[in-house]
Amino acid sequence: MSDLQTFADMIGGAKRLVVLTGAGMSQESGIPTFRDALEGLWAQYDPMELATPDAFANNPKLVWDWYQFRREIVNKTTPNPGHYALVELEALLPQVIIITQNVDGFHQLVGSRDVICLHGNIQQDKCAGNCQGDPTIVDSSQLTWDDAPPLCPHCNRNYLRPNVVWFRELLPTAELERAQQVCLEADVMLVIGTSGVVYPAAQLPFLAYRSGAKVLEINPSRSTISEIAEIRVAGGSGEALPQVVKLIREKA
Repeated sequence: MSDLQTFADMIGGAKRLVVLTGAGMSQESGIPTFRDALEGLWAQYDPMELATPDAFANNPKLVWDWYQFRREIVNKTTPNPGHYALVELEALLPQVIIITQNVDGFHQLVGSRDVICLHGNIQQDKCAGNCQGDPTIVDSSQLTWDDAPPLCPHCNRNYLRPNVVWFRELLPTAELERAQQVCLEADVMLVIGTSGVVYPAAQLPFLAYRSGAKVLEINPSRSTISEIAEIRVAGGSGEALPQVVKLIREKA
């Protein structure tokens, strides 16, 4: 039996599949990693100059413009077959829960129903002061701005900022706590395209592993997760996951 068949059998037999997706899955769609996005006129900056609360306080327009640039990149790309294959798994398994480190919103876009966003969503804006609660999401599509980001229409005091987690900010408490809980309850955990070095997300597969879950990995390169993975499929999710879905359907 091939590793991919065994891999598919493990996923197909899951009662509670938890999936953790990282930057590699977004890369497959053509979205550069955080540091690789610093190109053109942005190449002169360090990410730490552009993605911290202090950076936004010191130069809100610079940070806002960079995130507008990053949004343009995301808007020029589309979800890849791996994203769609995860949606198909929802129809084949009792429960599929996705935890994502990515901010592109692609899992929600293709129809995944239960997505925990650890690092936010770059397509959303929020009041920098969360004046109506954390987060105070604001539709900025009808707002205008010039030399500074638009002001929050609720408080008319704080600037709007991207609804993403910056360096030196804590992950959203409710999302992190739920991610930890579902990992404790998983019988199979599938980790896709993450290096396993960004904490606290990197701890989640180990939490599942110590709780008795089978850990599987899809990643072109070995990661810190590889040491606990029963099987690592060396490749991208866009190629591997549709094959996995096909194999599961053939056995159904």
